[in-house]
Amino acid sequence: MDDSSRTRLRTAGQQFSPGSTYLNTATHGLTPHRALRALERHTREVATGRFSPVDTDSAIERVRTAYARMSGVSADRVAIGSHVAQLVGTVAAGLAPGSEVLLARDEFTSVVFPFLARNKDGVRVREVPLEHLPEEVGPGTTLVAVSAVQSANGAIAPLRDLVGACADHGARLLVDTTQSAGWLPLDAARIDYTVCSTFKWLLGTRGAALLTGTTEALAALEPQAANWYAGGDRWESLYGGPLRLAEQARRLDLPPVWSAWISLEESLSLLEEVGIETVGEHGAALGDRFREAMDMEPTGSAIVSLSVSEDAMERVDRAGITTAARDGRLRAAFHLYNDESDVDRLVKALKG
Repeated sequence: MDDSSRTRLRTAGQQFSPGSTYLNTATHGLTPHRALRALERHTREVATGRFSPVDTDSAIERVRTAYARMSGVSADRVAIGSHVAQLVGTVAAGLAPGSEVLLARDEFTSVVFPFLARNKDGVRVREVPLEHLPEEVGPGTTLVAVSAVQSANGAIAPLRDLVGACADHGARLLVDTTQSAGWLPLDAARIDYTVCSTFKWLLGTRGAALLTGTTEALAALEPQAANWYAGGDRWESLYGGPLRLAEQARRLDLPPVWSAWISLEESLSLLEEVGIETVGEHGAALGDRFREAMDMEPTGSAIVSLSVSEDAMERVDRAGITTAARDGRLRAAFHLYNDESDVDRLVKALKG
């Protein structure tokens, strides 16, 4: 990493005030000061009656454009929602009876449940180990759905092989980037669908999610909750028929949680100032530093999971270090506001 990148990281780090050694971004990210100020302004406007919903439209479009830029797609291929499960559900709803969906075993349930809920309609779900996903794609596979980075353990999906395998067999690919967007660069232009909740590595607040898709894949989706915000002219789509939805991805929009988008605009701008590649290099290096200190092989992931004793978990808590327990293991996550001293503090607490 060059000096310019380090300077950008240090400058961005001044936007955060953690109350502990915070290693839990995989649960939720910290709110940057600039995003907090935007939220405070919004709350005051609501409290005093000065808030105008129409004024948020331009901010949401700026977020849509920024996210498109970060994802390598055009803004007209980005739809908005509140939660990943909503967006995955839209994809699941379009599957015909007899479709086979291939999933990674122990995948996060927001990716799994929308497809399992279609079992009664004849949609078949098959779960296999993450590393075997590409070789399990076959002529009968309709869709593969997987997180780019696994929530439970930080394992990185073999996306390049999956893109090739799906193309070879005519299957579509859905990738959940909730645990990767913000630190792991991903070219969404080559992927049929991506979905992302933004309150983790993108440093937003809960209530904003995004869907991208190829032109062909998006055309296959039908709105499952058609609403005024997806109207061609939102503020002329408030009452009565006929149905008059926008074109392309925006016809899939869901009504926004305004506060979430107001803060997200500030968070995305901060991440773009630093650079996703820089954030990723930094977080992955910290993750590997931790893995090596715990006698584990480096993987290049910013999320690390390992089995520890109850005593060790208690020492971590007493040391004022915030981590998570997932799937019976300690999970630590390293973002732009962490540094080597955070890793060393965690290692010291674990080793006693």
